[in-house]
Amino acid sequence: MNLNLNEEQRLLREGAERFVTEKCNGELYRRTANDRMGLDPNIWRQFAQLGWLALPIDEAYGGLGGGAVEISILMEAFGRGLVSEPYVSTVVLSAGLIGKRGTEAQRRLLLPQVAEGSLLLALAHSEREARFDLANVATIARRTARGWQVSGTKVAVLDGHAANAIIVSAQMHSPSGSSGGLGLFLVPSDAAGLAISDFPRLGGGRASHLELVNVLLPLDALLGDERDALADIQWAVDHAIAALCAEAAGVMQKLLEMTVEYTGIRKQFGRPLAANQAIRHRLADMAVQCDEARSIALRAALKVESDPIERTRAASGAKAKIGKCARFVGEQSIQLHGAMGVTEELEVGAYFKRLVAFDTMFGGSAHHYRRHAELNRSPLSAN
Repeated sequence: MNLNLNEEQRLLREGAERFVTEKCNGELYRRTANDRMGLDPNIWRQFAQLGWLALPIDEAYGGLGGGAVEISILMEAFGRGLVSEPYVSTVVLSAGLIGKRGTEAQRRLLLPQVAEGSLLLALAHSEREARFDLANVATIARRTARGWQVSGTKVAVLDGHAANAIIVSAQMHSPSGSSGGLGLFLVPSDAAGLAISDFPRLGGGRASHLELVNVLLPLDALLGDERDALADIQWAVDHAIAALCAEAAGVMQKLLEMTVEYTGIRKQFGRPLAANQAIRHRLADMAVQCDEARSIALRAALKVESDPIERTRAASGAKAKIGKCARFVGEQSIQLHGAMGVTEELEVGAYFKRLVAFDTMFGGSAHHYRRHAELNRSPLSAN
């Protein structure tokens, strides 16, 4: 397997790193963190102009036809700059599901709008009782003569407050009362019966809780057909996990660099902290954890188009391992910066919060260790 980047991938990495260095600084992070939208519309427009929103979308729908490796390159750069824009929610999760499951008409209508930056989307799947079980969905969609009637509650919807439309998962019920599988429904953010309450996320950005009370949707609001969507949801979540793992690797690398710089400048008893051999050992341990995280994040990206068992095993393995590595690097960085490490004024605290948030998104390390172990014990089951 050739793990070297090709010319286009190298240019993407250089361009993304340059953009993040020039545009995504601590001032932008603090401004967006205190903004009700949790994002900068000007930055989003620049993403569209650079082709990053079109990156994974098929060329037939206005995209560039990139893959998970290109997404990981971009996300690692985003991690270095604490980018808060809704890239994972709109491009990776929602556009990914539309591309995989949507009808031809839905793809032609929605994907070009995502690529040009005019359409923000979110995926509402998690529920309070599910505990990261993707198959546990209590929201109901009843098929009536007038269309689909959706009722239920969704929690922790990434960037749901900023979305123009939200993809909502629900158990499909026929007029006779019989229950089908899971369906995905495109719900306009201003739909009657939909209530959205948003809140700031740890480490930047915002999330939302949704209440749907008899939200009436046309029949063509169903994404694709009435086949069970659980396998496609699992596919999208594994793609999102791979992207977030790459972002976490970028956050960790930035923390390492800031800590190396600080310990080289900060003096104690007339000597830089980094002159102490024990400090050097801790920095070396941080560097090892960063390399391990980057390696297993790349493995997750390379496996996202494999068969479901292999894909899920790679995603869970990366999420569990990087969660452990991230906590070590974050804690070491905070400790080596002293009390200043937890202040709002010092950027290291914001990076640490982003890593803490990463460890809980789509399941923490403990959940993914169990999931990985179950897949190893029972290779016939992907749940």
